[in-house]
Amino acid sequence: MSTATTRAATGAEQARAAGLVAPRARAATARPRGVSLALRALGPLALIAAWQISSATGALTPDVLASPGQVLQAVGELWGNGQLADALSTSLTRAALGLLFGAGAGLVLGVVTGFFRLGEELLDSAVQVLRTVPFLALVPLFMVWFGITETAKIALIGVATSFPMYVSASGGVRNTDRKLVEAMRSFGLSRWAIVREVVLPGALPALLSGLRLSMTLSVIALIAAEEINSTEGIGYLMAQAQNFSRTDVLAVCILIYGLLGLAADGAVRVLERVLMPWRSAGGRAGAGR
Repeated sequence: MSTATTRAATGAEQARAAGLVAPRARAATARPRGVSLALRALGPLALIAAWQISSATGALTPDVLASPGQVLQAVGELWGNGQLADALSTSLTRAALGLLFGAGAGLVLGVVTGFFRLGEELLDSAVQVLRTVPFLALVPLFMVWFGITETAKIALIGVATSFPMYVSASGGVRNTDRKLVEAMRSFGLSRWAIVREVVLPGALPALLSGLRLSMTLSVIALIAAEEINSTEGIGYLMAQAQNFSRTDVLAVCILIYGLLGLAADGAVRVLERVLMPWRSAGGRAGAGR
């Protein structure tokens, strides 16, 4: 037996005598996708089951909250007369346009302040001051500026969605490896070429995180925007349902807002898998925990 083997055996005996346990590496096992989806569905299904039981036992009366069956009937009614399809189209257009303008502005400002020192000195303090203003406080001002129009609603959504993207983009750009940037400069790349080829790809995780937050806020801002004397959209359906005490229609609208937020989050997850496949592979490796 070699000296190294003897030392290892002696060390193991001493560890057992001291009550120590040799560490065991736990191999990560990937959970089947079907099982993962089933586990994700358990929470919502449990909530629906509790809702149905409460309605069936009388704990929830229709004047407080309609039952799941009544909500499904309301969905059929609204879809059959075309109200739901028109409202969805209007609300999605508002949210998409506001997100496009807001996230786009936040991305540009974040890159400028994160990559250019002059941009940070000129713009960052002003943006940080504006970021602390709740976007709901801007509703009266936007109504004065734009009137009760689609522009006011889209502008409100744009303001709400711009700041999360700005913070994420600025931080992601600042964290870019400066040595890599200097190396690219030594090869003669212009500043904007470095931003396009090095900085934005390096900041991609932060950008996608900012996009996720912006998309979630677009739904929240949409709810607030559609309270501005809307005559169409999901918010208009909610206002009409409130006037007639239709808790089934109110529940439909609330569920639609929730599903829009869930769909936005899912869209960013898909985008992450496409743009950063190594990240999703790393997540699946730890799925057995």
